[in-house]
Amino acid sequence: MFTGLITDVGTIDRVQSTDAGREFRIRTSYCDLSAGESIAVGGACLTVREFGDGWFTVAAVLTTLGRTTMGDWEPGRRVNLERALAAGDRLGGHMVQGHVDAVAEVIAVQRLGDALLIDLAIPAELAPLVVLHGSIAVDGVSLTVNAIPDAHTVQLSLIDFTLKATTLGNLRVGHRVQVEADVIGKYVQRLVVPHLAAATE
Repeated sequence: MFTGLITDVGTIDRVQSTDAGREFRIRTSYCDLSAGESIAVGGACLTVREFGDGWFTVAAVLTTLGRTTMGDWEPGRRVNLERALAAGDRLGGHMVQGHVDAVAEVIAVQRLGDALLIDLAIPAELAPLVVLHGSIAVDGVSLTVNAIPDAHTVQLSLIDFTLKATTLGNLRVGHRVQVEADVIGKYVQRLVVPHLAAATE
C-alpha cells in the first residue's frame, strides 16, 4: 500500500532482459533498502531484487508490461519512487495500491496562473471510476481530479511543489502515463454492478 506522495525521483541507468522479466537498475537516494521490499516505480508496485549504494533493481513481467508504459522505458528515464507505507505513517495522499489500471495519453497542457493544467485521455473503462475532486494516481502521484471536460477526459491541476518534486513537470502533449483509479471507487463499482443488472432485467 502507498500514498501517492513521491519521496524520491530515480533515474534508470540500465535495462536488460532477464529470466525475471524486463529488469531496471535505478539510481536513488534511498540508502536502507532490503531485498523483497515493495517500491512503487512510476506508480507500479515492484519488488526489489538487488540493491547497493544508491541503486536497486526491479523487474517487470509480461503482465505488468502489458498494462504499463514500462516496455518503452530506457536508460536515462526519470521515475517517481515511493516506498511502501509503514504502520504509523501519515496518509497524506490517498490509498494507492500500485496496481496500474491503464495507460492514458496527455492531450493538453496549459498554464493557468500558478498551476499547470494537464488533460488526459483515459480509457472508457476507467471513466466510471473518476469523480470530480476525487483522487487518482498518475505515474504514482496522488492527484485530485480538477475537472471532467467530457466522458473520456480527466483534467488535473498541478501545483508548483508537484512540478518540482516529481516527473510530472516534464509532461507534454503525446506523453503516455500510468493511471490507477481510486480503489474505493473500484469496490463500489463491483458491489453495485450486479444490482444495476438485476434492475434492468
